[in-house]
Amino acid sequence: MSFAQADEADPGADRSRTFSGHLPTGSPDFVYLPVEVPPGVREIAVSYTYDKPTVPAGTQGNACDIGIFDERGTELGGRGFRGWSGGARTEFAISAEEATPGYLAGPVRAGTWHVVLGPYTVAPQGLDYKVTVTLRFGAPGTTPKPVYPPQRAKGRGRAWYRGDSHLHTVHSDGKRTPAELAAAARAAGLDFITTTEHNTTSAHGAFEGLWGDDLLIITGEEITTRNGHVVALGIAPGTFIDWRYRARDNRFGQFARKIRQAGGLVIPAHPHGTCVGCNWKFGFNEADAVEVWNADFGPDDEATVLEWDNTLVAAARGDGRWLPAVGNSDAHREPQPVGLPQTVVLADDLSRAALQDGIRAGRCWIAESSEVDLAFEAVDGRGTHAGIADRLAVAPDASVTVRLKVTGAGAGRQVRFITDQGPLYTTTLPASGSGTVEWTTTPSYAAYVRAEVRHPASDGGASGIPGPMVALTNPIWLGQR
Repeated sequence: MSFAQADEADPGADRSRTFSGHLPTGSPDFVYLPVEVPPGVREIAVSYTYDKPTVPAGTQGNACDIGIFDERGTELGGRGFRGWSGGARTEFAISAEEATPGYLAGPVRAGTWHVVLGPYTVAPQGLDYKVTVTLRFGAPGTTPKPVYPPQRAKGRGRAWYRGDSHLHTVHSDGKRTPAELAAAARAAGLDFITTTEHNTTSAHGAFEGLWGDDLLIITGEEITTRNGHVVALGIAPGTFIDWRYRARDNRFGQFARKIRQAGGLVIPAHPHGTCVGCNWKFGFNEADAVEVWNADFGPDDEATVLEWDNTLVAAARGDGRWLPAVGNSDAHREPQPVGLPQTVVLADDLSRAALQDGIRAGRCWIAESSEVDLAFEAVDGRGTHAGIADRLAVAPDASVTVRLKVTGAGAGRQVRFITDQGPLYTTTLPASGSGTVEWTTTPSYAAYVRAEVRHPASDGGASGIPGPMVALTNPIWLGQR
């Protein structure tokens, strides 16, 4: 895309050009449209449209994302990224002083920029697009220095902290503002949240004045590839992690390492999600934890919990490490509740590093709300205790009592103790929704025990399919290694 020179009589006039094209099925995942930006540009503005023809039943129609890279180039993992809005908006603008949410403010330097189109799905007829680029000239302003959230809040020392680490605002495809998100987190009784916009870091500097002694805000990104999404929890503010690859490209390991180098955790999100591109296909070798519960508990979460439990069985027989389970709301807008579910983490203090340590070690459990609380432990005959993610190192035939104390779960809730054989003990809480459940076993009978609290099954249990989750723990390991 090139722009004609401005008229001599008005060299500072805005210049606009509209460019059109056709993308057939089988087009590349990302199509780069070069834009030659001359010196003296103060702002670059982009808008786009594409057709949405009628398609046969069961066939995907057109969906096309958009973003932009500056004169530093489009190299995978390079420095040229300036913003991404996916399909959430049809126009954006970037200047030194400010940028549309999802995009990064900064100088509009001369050189070849690239508008990038992401034809997410393409109808059989193909996809026709129009992109209008406007260059506005003038003296460049000053880019404000971003103010990022602090790395810790006051906290309560070593304690259980509640958080939601998969959230969206207007900086990607969410509808809440950062202020509205922070207010919703406080109303949900959370101690921490993580901002995880799709494929952009623009929200990292958007929470100024919204954190406090009562709320830690952690920076992250939801890396949204065509073969699954991954939450980069706790990356250094302003760190961009690329998403432009599929599993067949064998590039995920490179970017998982970059997440860790930036101080983050690698957490595959909604692995069995049913939306196009949501199903996780990169494997779990690079993961630090896995999101087994995303928003309202449904069949896709049930499948993820079962798959995760199989990894525990593999770890119990010495075949690899085990992955801690976490849960997040993935809330985008009202009335989607922030904190449904939430991960409750045992951490030394309310800080990014301490929370990450707790999650990485598996010292956490998942609840549908802050009204639900529990304590889970295993005790041997000598009074030795082990908690969530710990190992009670006793002889294979030693008697072990597993104890779950639940409060605030609601009437009729079912408690299940799950082992490497499956559910070996099931009971119902008292009508009050609170109570203590005990079960005695041995390490030879159960290599690990984890606890679930469930709503009643919708069919009364006739199908054998349990009801939706109320709470879920990571395992306690039994026996010597």
